Amino acid sequence: ADRAAAFAAEMDVPRSYGSYEELVADPEIDAIYVASPHSEHRDHALLALNAGKPVLVEKAITRNAAEAREIFDVAASRGLFAMEAMWARFLPSYRATVDAVAAGAIGDVISLTALHGQNIPGGPEHRLWNPDLAGGALLDLGVYPISFAHAVLGVPDEVHAYGELSDLGVDKAETVVLRYGQRAVAVATSSMETAMLNNATVAGTRGRIDLDPTFYNPTDVHLSLHDGTRADVSGRLAGGFQFQAAEAARRIAAGETSSPLMTWQASVEVMEIMDEVRRQLGVVYPGE
Repeated sequence: ADRAAAFAAEMDVPRSYGSYEELVADPEIDAIYVASPHSEHRDHALLALNAGKPVLVEKAITRNAAEAREIFDVAASRGLFAMEAMWARFLPSYRATVDAVAAGAIGDVISLTALHGQNIPGGPEHRLWNPDLAGGALLDLGVYPISFAHAVLGVPDEVHAYGELSDLGVDKAETVVLRYGQRAVAVATSSMETAMLNNATVAGTRGRIDLDPTFYNPTDVHLSLHDGTRADVSGRLAGGFQFQAAEAARRIAAGETSSPLMTWQASVEVMEIMDEVRRQLGVVYPGE
């Protein structure tokens, strides 16, 4: 409580709490943003929901699909809003890409590639290198290219994962190949040992769409068709988190429990893909 009060005073926040239980019990709190380490997402989301609070839960929503289903089951039973805070899905540049592919702008999708690599040095004191905190590249970095592939192409028919684990058993890097039918293939690569270009491309039978680095941030989008047609969408803007926050606020105010832009089903399906990736790589978190 003393640390919270000191931080609140420093940041000019009018109130503080000594525990999460005290926080969620405040009747003047409208909603909770769960932004703790992945290992705590389920427990903290359920704490808020059981106190009657809607939740926005930082991506990846949980450690595994079973935990995600549990959150959504409780939200449904209590008639409360819950959503994964995959902020990229709400950005104008991201929406323009998904909508253009869905409208057939580039024809049938043949290939999707997305990269997310960062150089994150550290040992077990860093949350991404700590298995107790559900660390590793996949849940924090790899979720972006995998969720992008899911937003564009949906649930894959096959998942193939290749990667490397640390001495403590968290994934340092992985390349995930997702096959859709007999034609489309998505390649999602992530790493916490090296900085990558962090761009994305969707290529189809009529042309392609390129998202500039970093594709999961507000960025520019380029459409290049085989007939020479080109179009550019400027998606660069300040911030970016405001779009998911506004969507959550709209849905909560309307008494809705979910968003069509980041549905419960979509979150579970992305977690199921990552569960299979971890199964193939041999990553198991303490307590699972």
